[in-house]
Amino acid sequence: MFMGEYNHTVDAKGRLIVPAKFREQLGDEFVVTKGLDGCLFVYTLEEWHNIEEKFRNVPMTSKDARKFSRFFFAGAASCEVDKQGRILLPPVLREYAELQKDVVLVGVLNRVEIWDKNRWQENAYDEDEMDEIAEHMADLGVSI
Repeated sequence: MFMGEYNHTVDAKGRLIVPAKFREQLGDEFVVTKGLDGCLFVYTLEEWHNIEEKFRNVPMTSKDARKFSRFFFAGAASCEVDKQGRILLPPVLREYAELQKDVVLVGVLNRVEIWDKNRWQENAYDEDEMDEIAEHMADLGVSI
């Protein structure tokens, strides 16, 4: 399970240091793809294969399924960690998430999210909003 928040930078060549805690769980190779809300999603190879299996069972007669599959899989890239603990983020993914220099890596259960720091801060939630969202989560069967 991934959790925590780490601030890092993307260098001029598009390389990003992956925090050691995340590298331990991700392994030497993993998948980065376009995520929702304007961030990137990072999955272990095992989790990526689970996602692939789920999509294999989705009927391609659904226009939404076809569109989302293209978005999610066409944007995916296999990344390998170098000796300095960095990955090279492809330009198409950096552009999608508007990653310039300062980024935030966030652990979210089965994935890591990579956010532009300014976009991450814009998505901060206030307490009242979290209370309301927590009520909706309870309706989904999730209580804390």
